[in-house]
Amino acid sequence: MTSPDPARLRALLAERAEAQQGFLAELVKVPSNNPPGDCAAHAARTADLLEGLGFTVERHVVPAPLVKAAGMVSVTNLIVRHRFGDGPVIALNAHGDVVPPGEGWSQDPYGAAVVDGVMYGRGVAVSKSDFATYAFALDALKRSGLPLKGTVELHFTYDEEIGGEVGPGWILSEKITRPDAVISAGFSYAVVVAHNGCLHLEVEVKGKSAHAALPHTGVDALAATAKVLDAIYAYREALKATVSPTKGIGSPQITVGLISGGINTNVVPDRVTLRLDRRIVPEEQPEAVEAEVKALIEKAVASYPGASVEIRRILLARPLVANEESLRIAGILARNAAAVVGEDVSTNGVPLYTDARLYAEAGIPVVLYGAGPRTIEEANGHRADEKLRLSDLALATEVVTLTLAELLG
Repeated sequence: MTSPDPARLRALLAERAEAQQGFLAELVKVPSNNPPGDCAAHAARTADLLEGLGFTVERHVVPAPLVKAAGMVSVTNLIVRHRFGDGPVIALNAHGDVVPPGEGWSQDPYGAAVVDGVMYGRGVAVSKSDFATYAFALDALKRSGLPLKGTVELHFTYDEEIGGEVGPGWILSEKITRPDAVISAGFSYAVVVAHNGCLHLEVEVKGKSAHAALPHTGVDALAATAKVLDAIYAYREALKATVSPTKGIGSPQITVGLISGGINTNVVPDRVTLRLDRRIVPEEQPEAVEAEVKALIEKAVASYPGASVEIRRILLARPLVANEESLRIAGILARNAAAVVGEDVSTNGVPLYTDARLYAEAGIPVVLYGAGPRTIEEANGHRADEKLRLSDLALATEVVTLTLAELLG
């Protein structure tokens, strides 16, 4: 089935292009850094803006104990539902929490400055842009008068930067929503159908303190940790031999991101704690990966007399794996994107992980597509001078509008 009257939909979008850009600017101007994760104010501003477009907005406040347990301060997830008629429910999901801006900006990270058609600001690409993409796609369909069959929901959540458990995970577990399919935040020049999973472990290597003048009377936890690090980095090299057949994924990865420990300069360290990140390709089984990494660490510590280890799971995010329905939706998005962009738009995987996986874990087909350039690096995502070409915002909004019209036509 082809999208109904694309010229008419394109004209409707053009009528509110300036308003869409202003909508995005207002979202960028309200900080929603995570950490610390105090995002209620951003949700309130977003809800006001959505109501200004004529939408009915549901504000779902996550209970404080759950928010605190997730390491955040406040979370209000927003849902908009617009029913056109009987038919499938298609949800559009993006996150409003962002990483802190950091140093090195040439523009105010909360200024939403536009220079040569490019808007700058933290979250402008990842992924406040898709609040604007999805809201104005739905707005155009509402004004189109097309005889659509089904419902479009907007899911604007606030914890993707820490995993998604009190965002999409919570609204699904609480049965607040149960869509038939989901389009989640992405970039304009590819449709993502798969991504890595991720395992975070905290490893505490234990020894026995002693005076630095008599190190043999203690058990040096740092020396034992050196054994662990040697094993991990040898394992990292071995992982290069495994390459995912899913385009764009590459090989599994492991990184030690944090290390702390010791008592003082003149004391043999009694404990060292490290945190590691193991990226899991779609073809791997997450539990098997976790068991493999734990066994590797335990064996390394056992080789150092007197040392012991405790390993705690911080996160286990499962890979996003394509299925027949997600590939069907991805094909429609890719076809419409190619027509709008004027070049082939591929479907592929990406080596990062997102909260879109939580929909897939609930049995809901999900693909990633939204506003932005070809890569997160080009957008300066999670870096200084994060940016978005406003032409890409318009492009993605047209593609999403055409795709929704087709899916509900």
